[in-house]
Amino acid sequence: MENTFIPLIFRMKYINRWGLKFNTQNESVMQHTAECAFIAHFLAIVGNRYFGKSYNADKLAVAALYHDATEVYTGDLPTPIKYFNDDMANIYKQIEQAASSKIMQHLPKDLQADYAIYLDGTALSDEETKILKISDLLCAYIKCIHEINTGNNEFRLAHEDIGKRIENIDSSELKYFLDNCLAAFSHPLDDLKAAPEL
Repeated sequence: MENTFIPLIFRMKYINRWGLKFNTQNESVMQHTAECAFIAHFLAIVGNRYFGKSYNADKLAVAALYHDATEVYTGDLPTPIKYFNDDMANIYKQIEQAASSKIMQHLPKDLQADYAIYLDGTALSDEETKILKISDLLCAYIKCIHEINTGNNEFRLAHEDIGKRIENIDSSELKYFLDNCLAAFSHPLDDLKAAPEL
């Protein structure tokens, strides 16, 4: 059997997010999942180092890389549609599960169990799943910040809505990120390249 799993996963780079909004810079699902992996890994390390947690940072990063893999079959359904009501959310969850099963069929049978935990969302503990969801939300928030910084008001309401959701999350790791990292996403490259005083 020809192994088509990785070529299929690589199709994430052709799926653009934020389809209902004007974007000054398109964001692919592959770009999003990579950014989410960086943040999830960072938050896990922060949690372990500063807050006495025992996250598996490496597993979290891999889970983040695959958390939107089903979109190679479904495309990126905009959030207002996906969560229009409970019925729509439940139907979309079923569609995601079916897409996950289809992706699994692209792997040899003896590799499927290794990937199933990432594609069906069971690889992580409840606490780690929360970190992944926070990372996903932070990626969306940072995207809004970048768009607004270029003068694109299309993302202003999304920025406000996501900001309110972030305010309601109780997480030491999230607070650390907001206090120590978020502002730097608005800095120009020359400022970022200058060595910070820590």
